Amino acid sequence: MIYRTEYMQRLKAFKDNKIIKVVTGLRRSGKSTLLEMFRDELLHSGVTPEQIQYINFELMKYDSIRTYKQLYDLVSAKILLDKKNYLFFDEIQQVNGWEKTINSLSLECDADIYVTGSNAYLFSSELATLISGRYVEIKMLPLSFKEYYSYYRDRGKSRDELFNNYLKYGGMPQLLSLPQDELTIRTFLSSIYDTIILKDVLGRNKLKDIDLLKRIYAFLCGNVGSITSSNSMSKYIVNEAKLDTALRPATVGNILEMLENAFIIYRANRYDVKGKEVLKSLEKYYLADTGLKNTIVGYSLENYGHSIENVVYLELLRRGYQVYVGKNDTKEIDFVAINKEETRYFQVTETLADKATQEREIAPFRFTHDFYEKTIITADKTYITNVNGIKIVNIIDFLLS
Repeated sequence: MIYRTEYMQRLKAFKDNKIIKVVTGLRRSGKSTLLEMFRDELLHSGVTPEQIQYINFELMKYDSIRTYKQLYDLVSAKILLDKKNYLFFDEIQQVNGWEKTINSLSLECDADIYVTGSNAYLFSSELATLISGRYVEIKMLPLSFKEYYSYYRDRGKSRDELFNNYLKYGGMPQLLSLPQDELTIRTFLSSIYDTIILKDVLGRNKLKDIDLLKRIYAFLCGNVGSITSSNSMSKYIVNEAKLDTALRPATVGNILEMLENAFIIYRANRYDVKGKEVLKSLEKYYLADTGLKNTIVGYSLENYGHSIENVVYLELLRRGYQVYVGKNDTKEIDFVAINKEETRYFQVTETLADKATQEREIAPFRFTHDFYEKTIITADKTYITNVNGIKIVNIIDFLLS
């Protein structure tokens, strides 16, 4: 197991606080392990086992707990009235009306509550109403390259080799415990993909057309970082699958939302850098993990640029930015990254080796009429770190910074 320092720090920041901690993210991205690590640290700090209740709804022993009343009865029977109670609920979305139990326990007893889920439906309107202002969402992603590198750095492989493996196989934490051969890893990733599709998309949404779902996901895997729309996607799928009937863009839009809610894809809306506003059409999509993407479309030099763009997008999310695709008149900035403190512009490219590419990557930064920091991230190993005030940084250096 790898210690997820960033996420542990976020949990500790809210420890012993009435705020309910809700950890969300892609299935198998490390949420359960995070809670287990946090529970173990509590035990080492002097918290008694009786103060802790840990319920993982993926286990058969809790298979009969499917309503909020059953959950309440199970937990309340073991609540200590004279001590702090630490309550952990893993994959809680499987319990109907779970938010009623969490709300009641939060109000009735001295409880520090932690919840995980693999679907954005956790944040239903009812949940928002019941515990509005009393929960914090911690969005968990697969391993960053920095985490991946820290695990393998003293095992005889170079930075470049580790980065190529990371691009190829992704950052699902369980990969670290598997033999590092391609067949084993691809079998593992395929099983994760199937589980997400069946449990978190089909099962949750009662969707019957699994072929259409897989075609849409495959389209996104093959078009990472490309401007798209539900309309263009529906036309492509009709032609590619040789369908006899039209495919409604609304149907495609609904499936895209299902994939987003399962945290297997992320949507980047366009942002007008002059008008400083988010646009509502022609978005881009990125995948939660490049390894899962490569199980569908393979790994080749042809999609190398899209893969590094995907990795940078996820890294900016990890660093707490809202990430958009920038529109500057007819030019496009790969990423506009915004948080409370700053706005930054990023271009991502395989190389800046020739003048034409340099001009293409620099051009979108011109005439933005602001002084936000501008950076080009490249796979080049270059000693040039600045061009006309624009930072140039190697992608591995950026990811490890």
